[in-house]
Amino acid sequence: MRESAVMNRPRWVLLVLVLLALGSATLFLTLGARGGWGFVLAFRGGRLLALATVAFAVAVSTILFQTVTENRILTPSVMGFDALFVLVQTALVFALGQGALVSLGPIPRFAVNVAVMTGFSLLLFRWLFLRETHSLHRLVLVGIVLGILFRSLSNFLQRILDPNAFQVLQDTLFASFSRADVGLLGVSLVLIAAASLVLLRIGHRFDVLTLGRSHAISLGLDHHRTVMTILLCVSVLVAVSTALVGPVTFFGLLVASLARALVGDSRHRFVLPAAVLLAIVTLVGGQTILERVFRFDTALSIIVEFLGGLVFLVLVLRGAAR
Repeated sequence: MRESAVMNRPRWVLLVLVLLALGSATLFLTLGARGGWGFVLAFRGGRLLALATVAFAVAVSTILFQTVTENRILTPSVMGFDALFVLVQTALVFALGQGALVSLGPIPRFAVNVAVMTGFSLLLFRWLFLRETHSLHRLVLVGIVLGILFRSLSNFLQRILDPNAFQVLQDTLFASFSRADVGLLGVSLVLIAAASLVLLRIGHRFDVLTLGRSHAISLGLDHHRTVMTILLCVSVLVAVSTALVGPVTFFGLLVASLARALVGDSRHRFVLPAAVLLAIVTLVGGQTILERVFRFDTALSIIVEFLGGLVFLVLVLRGAAR
């Protein structure tokens, strides 16, 4: 009986998370709604889709990144993605002036962010993760060094910017789940759908990768090709989510760690949907509470990053790195 309960635990957890996600979405769409339902649902529906898109991209990219690196405290953001986003925005304003972020338009700016971040990630990941051996200390060290380098360059450029241009720039450098650009959803969904289809085709290989490079190769897996494919998709997912709402350093680590703890099963067919559902509940439910209960007195990104940072410290102190 006990063994049966343990085996059914992931399914029960997913069922509860599905109900919580549906409940959060319903409250987000209907709570405090005034005026015509056609306008309310259209307006809030776009924001709901944007939050769900970011939640999916962050959760999937974090889980798969940890699978490839064989480590449960590393995330793409820890490797310097947030600092790179800041550097790209700062360089655009420095090179093109304070009207650059407006004159370029959301689509070209989005394309620049995605292209630069995807290109950088592929170069970095190929160098770090496709060798015969790699150590956690080197991975963390490289991420810290690159983050410091990007932040230093950004600070240097910001110090010589015009004060008005700096003020315009500051508004884009912090994550905001309440101002996700709905106009970019079409492009974002196309990119995420393409990456998801590729990942779906190789989904049966994820659990094999968790066994380690040598075991995966001995079982007949094309390790190099599989890892590069996953990293390419992870790069696209991270670039899209960062370009939509800004840099979020610890959100992915938070939902990935909670998903594994709740599911109690390391198989990706349970962990991936659990992480996505947890991310949706966190973003949609949290945004609903902040908007309808606290009346925008604080920002969801601050709370999420604080909790994620605590989880990161706990994992490091407990020696949870694999």
